[in-house]
Amino acid sequence: YGLLVGELQRRLECATKPERRVVLLGPPGCGKGTQSPALKRDFCLCHLATGDMLRAAVGAGTPNGLRAKAAMESGALVTDDIVIGIIEEATKKPECRNGFILDGFPRNVTQAQALDQMLASKGVAIDKVLNFEVPDSLLVERVTGRLVHPASGRSYHEKFAPPKVSMTDDVTGEPLIRRKDDNADTLKARLSTFHSQTAPVIDYYKKQGALVNIKADNPFDKVKTAIFGALNK
Repeated sequence: YGLLVGELQRRLECATKPERRVVLLGPPGCGKGTQSPALKRDFCLCHLATGDMLRAAVGAGTPNGLRAKAAMESGALVTDDIVIGIIEEATKKPECRNGFILDGFPRNVTQAQALDQMLASKGVAIDKVLNFEVPDSLLVERVTGRLVHPASGRSYHEKFAPPKVSMTDDVTGEPLIRRKDDNADTLKARLSTFHSQTAPVIDYYKKQGALVNIKADNPFDKVKTAIFGALNK
């Protein structure tokens, strides 16, 4: 009963919150995943991580999911229009009625333009783009210590945000894992690709006046305060 009252209270609070559509940009290990739950909760937004959405759409067998599955099975890349379709499907869910946090997309200017077109067709637009800035050397240290709870997506860090019990999720008590690609060599290659691809996207949103740079190598609470300040403007 208490849970139900809590949920009703949250819905009432959410009904008074303004709509926001937010894009998170930042290299692997920049802290987007750690900040997202608080953003999602406090601003009543849904969190759309493109990798998770693709897997969910494939699993659910939606029309776009089937197209994505066919592309993956033939070894082709999942095309932008499929990903945009999956994002569009996801934004229709009730938990997205106040808006969304989009994480992992767009990765290039063509995708950013396609996303803008899809949103414009619904009479809305991206409100803020938060660009998480962290020096590469710190990212290597962050990523090699990262631990993930696969079912919920909760992330921890051995040094910076350890679980209460080693290698165990705080909420469920289930084991945490390390992702295979969370190692220094893989990361350095990913960072170089990320910087070359994302610089034009940062520029694109800067010209629109939507970009806010977040100094993400600060402590968690300081980063959170900067994010909340940016979104409350």
